[in-house]
Amino acid sequence: MDRTWLERVNSPEDIKQLDVQSLELLAEEIRTYIISTVEKTGGHLGANLGVVELTLALHSVLETPKDKIIWDVGHQCYTHKLITGRKDQFHTLRQWQGISGFPSPRESEHDPFGVGHSSTSISAAAGMAIARDLKGEDYRVVAVIGDGALTGGMAFEALCHIGSLGKDLVVILNDNAMSITNNVGALSDYLGRIRSDSTLYRARADLSVFLRKIPLVGKPMAQVAHKCKIALKNMLPGQLFEDLGFAYLGPFDGHNIPRLKRAIKAGVERGGPVLLHVYTQKGRGHRLAEEDPQRYHGVGPLKVVGSNQQELSYSQVFGQALESLAEQDKRIVAITAAMADGTGLGGFAKRYPDRLFDVGIAEQHALTLAGGMAREGLRPVVALYSTFLQRGYDQVIHDLALQNLPVVIAVDRAGVVGDDGPTHHGVFDISFLRTVPNMTLLAPASGSELVAMLTWALKQNGPVAIRYPRASAGLEQIEPSFEPEQPVPSITVRSGHDAVIMAVGPMVEVALEAAGLLEPEYSISVVNVRSLKPLDRSLLRIARGKKAVLTLEDHVLSGGFGSSILELLREETSVKVECLGYPDTFIPQGSIGRLHAEYGLSAENVVQTVRRLLAGRSLKAVARKDL
Repeated sequence: MDRTWLERVNSPEDIKQLDVQSLELLAEEIRTYIISTVEKTGGHLGANLGVVELTLALHSVLETPKDKIIWDVGHQCYTHKLITGRKDQFHTLRQWQGISGFPSPRESEHDPFGVGHSSTSISAAAGMAIARDLKGEDYRVVAVIGDGALTGGMAFEALCHIGSLGKDLVVILNDNAMSITNNVGALSDYLGRIRSDSTLYRARADLSVFLRKIPLVGKPMAQVAHKCKIALKNMLPGQLFEDLGFAYLGPFDGHNIPRLKRAIKAGVERGGPVLLHVYTQKGRGHRLAEEDPQRYHGVGPLKVVGSNQQELSYSQVFGQALESLAEQDKRIVAITAAMADGTGLGGFAKRYPDRLFDVGIAEQHALTLAGGMAREGLRPVVALYSTFLQRGYDQVIHDLALQNLPVVIAVDRAGVVGDDGPTHHGVFDISFLRTVPNMTLLAPASGSELVAMLTWALKQNGPVAIRYPRASAGLEQIEPSFEPEQPVPSITVRSGHDAVIMAVGPMVEVALEAAGLLEPEYSISVVNVRSLKPLDRSLLRIARGKKAVLTLEDHVLSGGFGSSILELLREETSVKVECLGYPDTFIPQGSIGRLHAEYGLSAENVVQTVRRLLAGRSLKAVARKDL
């Protein structure tokens, strides 16, 4: 592919040498290159295509790495990576030992802060601005945040703080009317009103001049003039941000490079907190992504042009099962944090629009909202990715478990998730949920088990969390569940007398494969441990008489399932116990299969571990070190 302009750019300094026409040609080349790369590697398409001009304008004005650009979430940083020295590595995007799909300080000095979750950029930028001033240094700090991320409470906490301090800092609001799905709530409506009437911005300067000219003649006239100023001021766009202590500039066309350069220059030279409002088109330059930005927010390799899936994923099974259950029980409601389709609730939203509550990027609010609903007799189900559930841990403890409220938490994307890497792996939820009193924690090994567990959980009188992976659930349609009043015991799915492998969720399949490979050399039992808390006491009986016990989990070892088995079997001194899971490190990006193999969780690794155990060597817990 001919990349005439892109080939000339090896650093941000090269951007500054290009005129507007050259920058526009470069923008088109970058779009084409991002699309062709994502077709091979997968990645976030729509968000990156929407900020190409904005990124070029930022680097035309700022002097990175001295000046700091903090990208919120970071899934829109591909253009930034291409022009900050990572062009030749871009083909390794999101691959094992390749460059990350998110900003990473370990990767480049042009990435001043690591991100991956939303609503953090203004807080980080505020911290850098404070540090700059305390140290007597001189550089500019710019946070780029989307209108979806701005719905997160943390963003408003940061706006309130930095607005009161008056520090020099620019917040660029990248307004594309979407996060992953269409944004919701009063803030989205507010920004929509600003976007829809650009004449308000053109009138702003004229109104400001007019206000300054109102004479103050006598006390009555002064009072009238003051009231007029307040009334007219409140008509101006961006008044919310002005009231928080920010100078508001915009909205501007986020694809007009010369206009963006002037606006960014004005923002950084103005001093104090400035909010620069730009509007962009998500998926710009890719027809399908423009028409369906939700579907093309993030895509897998070779799926830029769409694909058909036969087997249902765990997320889809969850969503369809909840729809069916909601038809039988009118008390059932669903809550999502801007992830209705990602968590399988798209169908539920269409079928029961009055019973689906999308709270925006606000996981803490989602959980406590569910608590309030449960207190008043509803049966709420909160669907969150495991990595995002971390953001609501206090709410799980204080607002749900302490009050023993019947809320079901659907913990999607549990375990490693592949190419999105350490910010998105769900490998901590067992550890932080199993320590919480009143909490029940379940893990299905199949789609049918997920249906059964969801049915059972909605009949309980306290909080229940169900963790399941990003994977196929092995079903083409949902199946009937077992009797919901029954408990969720562990089940032996393969019998043997030499050793037992106790496995969780998707690792049951790995355990079965390993047991099969060990026959007839060794006779191995495999137990599907479906309840992680409370732990099934029958596991004690199953372990007795075996030469060894091996635990297998797609989770960190520290405080995880293996730890609970060690606690359970602490008095069974005659039984060798070894635990397989992830070590005390952050797991890098890579395919799920590759990560399992690298960290000793493949069937072949399990076979080697069992042979070593039965040959006389054992450790209490092992995991491969991060490479």
